[in-house]
Amino acid sequence: MKNTLQLIALLAFFIASVASASSLSNYTFDSPEKEEEFRALTAELRCLVCQNQSLADSDAELADDLRREVYELFRAGKSHAEIATFLTDRYGDFVLYDPPLKPSTYVLWFGPLFMFLIGCAMLIRTLRKKSQSQETTLSEEEQRRLDTLLSETSDSDTQDSNK
Repeated sequence: MKNTLQLIALLAFFIASVASASSLSNYTFDSPEKEEEFRALTAELRCLVCQNQSLADSDAELADDLRREVYELFRAGKSHAEIATFLTDRYGDFVLYDPPLKPSTYVLWFGPLFMFLIGCAMLIRTLRKKSQSQETTLSEEEQRRLDTLLSETSDSDTQDSNK
């Protein structure tokens, strides 16, 4: 059963990778360098429908339309930055996997760091409370009994080392 599931997962991955490769193979380029540049550009742009896939990987119809539009801009001689600016003007910074650092994107850039720091502070606070609650004081009788046990243990260790 486990092998069957692994085989199905592998097959699904293979089909997805072939489908992804074929979605970009519809476009023709003057050189392999231009094709690689186009692939890199579409890999840096986010699909607006899928949200967790790049424009190159998405099978959504909107992604196909955006790829075609990016291809047309690319063929028209627009630079990487000009295409990115065109798309962000039209769809916002969300279309970029690497949004610029500006006040409207501070949460994206610094939110994970703040969450990490809050988590560390909570962990330290919890550990301190736990260590303080574990500190106990012994009564006089318990302290005498502990001293007796420790002295018996040290006496037996001393005798063992003398042998």
